[in-house]
Amino acid sequence: MGELPLDINIQEPRWDQSTFLGRARHFFTVTDPRNLLLSGAQLEASRNIVQNYRKTPTVVFWQWVNQSFNAIVNYSNRSGDTPITVRQLGTAYVSATTGAVATALGLKSLTKHLPPLVGRFVPFAAVAAANCINIPLMRQRELQVGIPVADEAGQRLGYSVTAAKQGIFQVVISRICMAIPAMAIPPLIMDTLEKKDFLKRRPWLGAPLQVGLVGFCLVFATPLCCALFPQKSSIHISNLEPELRAQIHEQNPSVEVVYYNKGL
Repeated sequence: MGELPLDINIQEPRWDQSTFLGRARHFFTVTDPRNLLLSGAQLEASRNIVQNYRKTPTVVFWQWVNQSFNAIVNYSNRSGDTPITVRQLGTAYVSATTGAVATALGLKSLTKHLPPLVGRFVPFAAVAAANCINIPLMRQRELQVGIPVADEAGQRLGYSVTAAKQGIFQVVISRICMAIPAMAIPPLIMDTLEKKDFLKRRPWLGAPLQVGLVGFCLVFATPLCCALFPQKSSIHISNLEPELRAQIHEQNPSVEVVYYNKGL
């Protein structure tokens, strides 16, 4: 038995109604006399199974895999060199993946209550929300002890939590913008193509076509959005913590702007 597709719509026939074979299979199912032997409770239970198909452990597993990958990327591209213990890293990973998966699944569950076209954009909201959770939590150590800041010559002047907040914010904005083309353009194109006879007669083309469109968008969106903010970002010392500001004035009174690596 083949696997059920993820885009189930129980309000529409399962098979292509533009072909005789599809219509025949549909009506063989509808007029199946065995349906008479099923109770109302059994039919309602079957309906609930179909509607809740997207909430199966399989979907949760792949969401966890996706957010685990994101957590590794976020940790590997963090800023600063502050040591982190295995326990701290484990806590960051569990909190980041759990929060991101729960948020993504919660938002995706809204799709069944929305029009099809609007529902296609819910995954973008899920991606944006997951980034807002995953990135700060995987880099929470930076928010606790700060990241190195230096003068224009590269001489380290201290650690700043304010700079860490600014850098993480810039990374979150870049990641969200990075997802916009891949999450917004393909749904519009697919919504148009799925109404055409060409794709109706070749439904198997839907998945590879959508993957190709997403990949094409990411090829351009990734470098362009990484370039939104300078890798070596700057912050005026007046925006730093009072203690660090006083320390910098004492070491080098002429310094007005400090620099830091924002991460990716």
